[in-house]
Amino acid sequence: MDENVHRSGFVTFVGRPNVGKSTLTNALVGEKVAITSDKPQTTRRAIRGILNRPDGQLVIVDTPGIHRPRTLLGERLNDLVEQVLGDVDVIAFCVPATEKVGPGDRRIAESLSNYPRAKKVAIVTKTDVGSREQITERLIEVDALREDWHAVIPLSALTNNQLDVLADELLSLMPPGPALYEEGVVTDESTEDRIAEIIREAALEGVRDELPHSIAVTVDDIAQREDSDLTDIFASIVVERDSQKAIIIGHRGSRLSDVGARARAQIEPLIGSRVFLKLHVRVAKEWQRDPKQLGRLGF
Repeated sequence: MDENVHRSGFVTFVGRPNVGKSTLTNALVGEKVAITSDKPQTTRRAIRGILNRPDGQLVIVDTPGIHRPRTLLGERLNDLVEQVLGDVDVIAFCVPATEKVGPGDRRIAESLSNYPRAKKVAIVTKTDVGSREQITERLIEVDALREDWHAVIPLSALTNNQLDVLADELLSLMPPGPALYEEGVVTDESTEDRIAEIIREAALEGVRDELPHSIAVTVDDIAQREDSDLTDIFASIVVERDSQKAIIIGHRGSRLSDVGARARAQIEPLIGSRVFLKLHVRVAKEWQRDPKQLGRLGF
């Protein structure tokens, strides 16, 4: 790669749910732009994180994990991934070091042939928790999935191990061109969207079974309080059933209070102000399957 040529373009990470795509996005950007959770289908939008370097700019599009959809929301998330894959310059396929390559991984790897324009890179993630034998085994398995990998890279987004190797490789595969975003911009997400995602991440902590899929968040109002450095934020946590509403609120509101405290701790540094956060939990019956409800919630 000519070091004097400035390069810029789009990369997206693909893989099964929960292989570490959002964590990797945040690590490359150097700031939290995508929420993370051990719950599948945490990411629900195409979130762009931007890595700025003197020799180029990487726009990382974090997408939902590819899965077999069981709801209209699931179908729309898969459609979103397909749309992104058709537009990016590089597709980076992720497999965790600690899990054997399975049918889902093979299906996703094969499907990358539908996007001939994009260059392909394979990544073995979570090497910080994988043994040397597991990492070696995974590299061999992943390398065998396709013949057109430009690189196969093991890394840990948590410890930043090999992260610079990945950034160098991705930038070298981008076309020559000027920066696509101004220097200093780390995401094109609006403040409202970032706040909603922070609240959803806080609400996801500790819930189980189907509830994570049923949680959505809307920011209803943000207002600077007069004669004060306090910002008032009013937001709604949307669930599908009354029983789920009770779980989110908790005994005498204890769980909702914890969600608010965790979210507020991340929102305040984001907006640079003390925050009064008022959370309301409401029920929208079967919203994941209802086109009108999905539209109202931004899907």
